[in-house]
Amino acid sequence: MTQLEVLFRYERHPSEAAMFALGDMREVYGIRRVKMDPAASTIRVEYDATRLNNAIVAQLLRRAGIDLVGELPLVLPPPPEQSAATAASPTK
Repeated sequence: MTQLEVLFRYERHPSEAAMFALGDMREVYGIRRVKMDPAASTIRVEYDATRLNNAIVAQLLRRAGIDLVGELPLVLPPPPEQSAATAASPTK
């Protein structure tokens, strides 16, 4: 069993029916955890990668009534490095 997480951003706060459907999503074989962050408008889903993939998880969320905007990276990219020449040159 390979556990993965995926993070999605949603546009509108889910309706009551969508929230019930999210609760039922844990009954899907392979879904381990669903966690919402209303302040950031994100949903994090932990799932079994041997059973599901990101596209299937997104489809399940949309069927539940969640208005997904897109997938977000879980790890921020490193900041761009300044080249040695740029850092050493004096500014005028």
